[in-house]
Amino acid sequence: MDTDRTTIPGTGVLHHFRTGRGIDFALLTESSGGRRLLVYAPGSDEPCVDLVLEPEEADHVAELMHTSPLADRLTRLEQRVDRLAGKRAEP
Repeated sequence: MDTDRTTIPGTGVLHHFRTGRGIDFALLTESSGGRRLLVYAPGSDEPCVDLVLEPEEADHVAELMHTSPLADRLTRLEQRVDRLAGKRAEP
């Protein structure tokens, strides 16, 4: 996946993505903290979809986009820390 990051003065940061199949979309993180998901029609520079996300919605989508849930990732980290702590405690 190709990714480009652009700072838009007074607006925020725009991350453009192009999937391996050539689909273009972007995430606009506004200076105010808002998030907008933009989807582009093939060959167009203007988004055909501009989806404004509330903070909770953006967090929910981000969680679902991970390949494993946050709880699973935290459990794996805790297990790794426990193993490391155990190795240090052993003579």
